[in-house]
Amino acid sequence: MAVLDALEPQEVLGYFEKLCSYPRGSENEKQVADWVVAFAQERGLEAFQDDRHCVVVRKPGQGGLENAPGLILHGHLDMVCAKNEGVEIDFATEPITLVVDGDFIKADGTSLGADNGIGCSYILALLASTDIPHPPLEAVMTAMEEKGKVGAGHFDTSVLTGTRMIDFNWITDHEILAGCSGDVTFLVDVPGEFEPVPAELSATRSLKVRGLMGGHCEFDIHLERANAILVLARVLNAVLAAYDVRISGLTGGTQNSAIPADAEAVLSIRPEDVAGVQTLVAELGRTLHGEYQRAGDTIRLEFEEAGAPDRAFAKAAGERFARLTALIPNGVLSWSLLTPGVVESSNNLGTLRPTEDGVRLASTITAQVTSRKHEILDRVRVLAALAGGGVTVEQYGLDAPEFPYQENSVLLKTAADAYRDVIGAEPDIHVSQCSLELGMFSRKIPGLEIISIGTELHALHSPLESVNHTSVAKVWPLVKEVVGRLS
Repeated sequence: MAVLDALEPQEVLGYFEKLCSYPRGSENEKQVADWVVAFAQERGLEAFQDDRHCVVVRKPGQGGLENAPGLILHGHLDMVCAKNEGVEIDFATEPITLVVDGDFIKADGTSLGADNGIGCSYILALLASTDIPHPPLEAVMTAMEEKGKVGAGHFDTSVLTGTRMIDFNWITDHEILAGCSGDVTFLVDVPGEFEPVPAELSATRSLKVRGLMGGHCEFDIHLERANAILVLARVLNAVLAAYDVRISGLTGGTQNSAIPADAEAVLSIRPEDVAGVQTLVAELGRTLHGEYQRAGDTIRLEFEEAGAPDRAFAKAAGERFARLTALIPNGVLSWSLLTPGVVESSNNLGTLRPTEDGVRLASTITAQVTSRKHEILDRVRVLAALAGGGVTVEQYGLDAPEFPYQENSVLLKTAADAYRDVIGAEPDIHVSQCSLELGMFSRKIPGLEIISIGTELHALHSPLESVNHTSVAKVWPLVKEVVGRLS
């Protein structure tokens, strides 16, 4: 028996459970994309995928709407793969384990992938239906959304004919999303100038940052949670200023779109300095715990024995990494002057990874104004130039534009009217600081009307991620009503 068999609406949640059985981290979408294409072809529908595993499925209109203008449905197949400490899972090959906890569907120690598995499940349910009136449908399920919107950025929109789009990549059921920010991701490469560890630095310790909440780089950025990579840089700067230490084994974060909850480094230390370094780390740990406990983080700095590395950053290169990383702008950078309480621009320093020549940092800037994104990116380039030592900054993926609010959208009015009739309440017509793929589609298809319909999701991009299944039961009738009114 499937875990979600007893929940309704089964025509949606059944597909969600099926999606959770496939590995679908960003850049690992082929298997699930193949399944979606096969699902469509088994029902006699036209389906294909591009070379990045974005999937398109076409379905004729039905229920009297056969000749209505076409409707594009949109979601993304990939998910952020995050897990709790101690959880053993290979996200490249293993499925998500689902758990039902009252009104909420969660995963057992990992991220759930409701972002955007639930959205894709609404689309699959519409494609499978034989009795729901709807216009001709063009379902687009993109890949690598969580890694710089690469799939949508390269997607060939000339294969689409629809003039209206409903996106399902939203996180509440009391709003209709009618506008959003854009984003750009950048990479910072820091050469390590590697050399053998000096013989006198024979004591080896691992320094690990643990206990952070993490979260979504846009929805949670204003909550002032700690960034594990920046915490690591702060501690390294303090240690390097006081002791002769070499660093190696630098790593942190899960994905550029998630606030990093963990980071670590390996320290090569003089044996006589180990106690002093340990005391310094412990003092910083207490300080950091006090600074961030109101944000919900319970920061732990773990300092333990480790195996000796074959090589380490040269002294100057290690200092350069720690100083540069600490200065990269992070968190909320400006607030909207048009919409009080809404973030205008932010940056999330998301991952730290070793490379053959040193380390690479990946970071995502989100902004309501395109020029603001590039002003922030230019500041990072200035920092890199000041750091010297061969540090480089380059854009990764696409420059995702913002999706402007369309006040006179007929699609928006239709959806708002349907919301009042089905839900019995007034929808919040919302313009968000988050960045979705909607701006890419609106720029590529002039005149395209777009809205996003969401479901109640929590703690995205983290092991605490959940979806309220009663919200799915609330939203599914709305979805059917909206598509049925698009004559």
